[in-house]
Amino acid sequence: MVHRPADRRSAPVTDPRDRLIVALDMASVAEAERLVARLGDEVTFYKIGYRLGYAGGLAFARTLVDAGRKVFLDLKLHDIGNTVEEGVASVAGLGATFLTVHAYPQTMRAAMRGKGGSGLAILAVTVLTSYDEGDMREAGYAGGVDDLVATRTAQARDIGIDGIVCAATEAARVRAIAGPSRLIVTPGIRPAWADAGDQKRIVTPRDAIRAGVDHLVVGRPITHAADPFDAARRIVDEINES
Repeated sequence: MVHRPADRRSAPVTDPRDRLIVALDMASVAEAERLVARLGDEVTFYKIGYRLGYAGGLAFARTLVDAGRKVFLDLKLHDIGNTVEEGVASVAGLGATFLTVHAYPQTMRAAMRGKGGSGLAILAVTVLTSYDEGDMREAGYAGGVDDLVATRTAQARDIGIDGIVCAATEAARVRAIAGPSRLIVTPGIRPAWADAGDQKRIVTPRDAIRAGVDHLVVGRPITHAADPFDAARRIVDEINES
């Protein structure tokens, strides 16, 4: 079963629960299963990244899909074109809704070939939300975060990528460059009542939605909460009120 992502031009997301993506950044499938059970129907969309992915998370992705949940595989693929293309084709067979690749032109083109006619949406990661201007200089980039985000967004648009991953603080500019039909997905979301953690370019759920973001990725404010269900409910309510 493959879930086809909504085209923003014809079928915008209307259920606020579908705009929240909970990051299952944990060490085991058993731990993830317990959280999913606690969250129940309050959460419909989950992200699986490196940590859980390398601990049985890819098989668990299929379990979630078969249970009617949407899955975002945050694998940030970047390799030679043939390897990316073949990897994306394998991911498409899992029934995931989103998959990330780094926003390098060769990688993005290979990913689009790999997804073929499946419903998998390829999301291009512009600049990690844990990076600030100092991190960019340390990595050897002459320009700043804003310049690189703009360049990579334009390249992604021209290649036909389905969506962009960026900080919510960059969403308005990304939307202006990428156009109205591409999804914008943002990590680094922190409710006003949560700690910032290691994210440096963050906003609240309400401000992200108002900036034009389609899907918000939230991890620790929910997964580390004393009551994860209540934390998720509060964020969904904030999305609904925005």
